[in-house]
Amino acid sequence: MRLPVLIPILAVAACATPGPEFSGVSPVRTKMGASVFDIRVAGRRAEAIRLNPQPAMRLSSVGVPAVLAIERVSGCRVDRLSGDQAMMRATLDCGAGAPAPKRRETYLECDAFELDADGGELICYPF
Repeated sequence: MRLPVLIPILAVAACATPGPEFSGVSPVRTKMGASVFDIRVAGRRAEAIRLNPQPAMRLSSVGVPAVLAIERVSGCRVDRLSGDQAMMRATLDCGAGAPAPKRRETYLECDAFELDADGGELICYPF
């Protein structure tokens, strides 16, 4: 009986939860036009979470207000913006150019076959 009550509470609590890169960063709430955002800045990256229930089906409908809000809070120019209509991530250009995009670490899982004194076969798959 407790589970049906808990699910809506968890869903609402997750609406303004920052991504892992921004956990522990206090948000700055700002209004830009009809949109209200929580902006978090960490180094030369920023995250904007739209809080108001304004209908927005695409990033393009809230992208400009999000960029303006991020630039106001960070003091830097937005170089790149990605995400969706609810949560956006930006790369900031603070005068030294935007940082290089983060490269995802590659991990390999390997299997060895027919190993003997002459060698064998090693097959690796990225994951």
